[in-house]
Amino acid sequence: MKICMIGTGYVGLVSGTCFADIGHTVYCVDKNKNIIKNLNMGTSPIYEPGLNELIKKNYKSKRLIFTSNISEALNNSDIIFICVGTPNKKNSSSVDLSYVFKVAKEIKKFSRTKKIIVTKSTVTVGTGDLIEKILKNKKKFIVISNPEFLREGEAVRDFRYPDRIVIGSNIKNSFKIMKNLYLPLINKGAKFFTTNRRGAELIKYASNAFLATKITFINEIANLCEKTSINIEDISLGMGSDVRIGSRFLRAGPAYGGSCFPKDTKGLLSMGDKVRINLSVVRSVIKSNEKRKKIFLKNIHNIIGKNIKNKRIVFLGVTFKPNTDDMRDSVSLTMLPYLHKQGAKLSYYEPTGEKKEFLKLKNCKFYNQINLACENADLIILHTEWDEFKTLDFKKIVKNKRFILYDLRNLYNFEEMKKKNIKYYSVGRPFH
Repeated sequence: MKICMIGTGYVGLVSGTCFADIGHTVYCVDKNKNIIKNLNMGTSPIYEPGLNELIKKNYKSKRLIFTSNISEALNNSDIIFICVGTPNKKNSSSVDLSYVFKVAKEIKKFSRTKKIIVTKSTVTVGTGDLIEKILKNKKKFIVISNPEFLREGEAVRDFRYPDRIVIGSNIKNSFKIMKNLYLPLINKGAKFFTTNRRGAELIKYASNAFLATKITFINEIANLCEKTSINIEDISLGMGSDVRIGSRFLRAGPAYGGSCFPKDTKGLLSMGDKVRINLSVVRSVIKSNEKRKKIFLKNIHNIIGKNIKNKRIVFLGVTFKPNTDDMRDSVSLTMLPYLHKQGAKLSYYEPTGEKKEFLKLKNCKFYNQINLACENADLIILHTEWDEFKTLDFKKIVKNKRFILYDLRNLYNFEEMKKKNIKYYSVGRPFH
């Protein structure tokens, strides 16, 4: 099939590249000509393991085409995917759908033949209805919802081996077309789930809100464990062994962040408010997650004292999770500015490079080598669980013999650190 992906952000670029890799011809459209220029040179605007290789492979095979010419892309394609951003509005929980509607208007303007329009962007319930209204004078359009469930850092694998493919449509014969589009994945075991369009729109929000709830729940239990001398990992394993609960997303650590959970929990809450439904669980999750960003700051004072002026504090990783360069809602965005205001001397090592978010912090230095960042540390904060942080010999890389390790990801254990005579703190485990 011939496909047009409008928007070359995380969703559009990964999905478009992977569609090309299973044999479809894909036009990836973006108005940003610099992005298109770089993509045509084989450079991706996002950090995602394995993606660059797939882009080069499918571009070379001419199944993947990058262009700013939306008219050409639309009219050379049978299925049009809307993959633009849907952020929260400024100072609001409601979702900004202006980019989606702008694309719908362009589709109406430039498309000359019958098309299937698929919203892959995360959109609020009823967005498909509004898109139909925009296209009302062109009855040949069919509007479908096909939410994405790609995890940053695992997106290529998630596309190739999805748990389920959700298609929401009010026109039954469109399911067959979408099933043919995804057939190579369905043949490998992906569940093909169909519902009406509004149902598909809500599945995305409900799924992310539930996962955010699991993270928040185990983080609150971790707080209890720290006060009662219990190991949170025992609780997670004991709970997760129940098939009704499952072990995934039951790892204690920092507040959830990234491009989806913060935005989608707020978006779901806003939807409930509009129809006067109190989504009290989701509301509590958002509130608890915000509070968690500050809990670690209190713990730092408990670990190294009230006065942290001139303390040399090192962060290992600053992104919200490993295998991505995404800084959105990362706990580091709360921690580093606070510690900077307290007079700490900050440094950080991050595999994806220096971050613009910290350039204005005068006493904050980026290092491109772990040993240089940690060399004179008083406190090392293990913030992101990159693989290269899992087997570090801290005694070799830190000159200060009295340094302290604060492990926000529980990558190490107390007994191991005790043997090495390292003062060690973690999350949801007794502070020894």
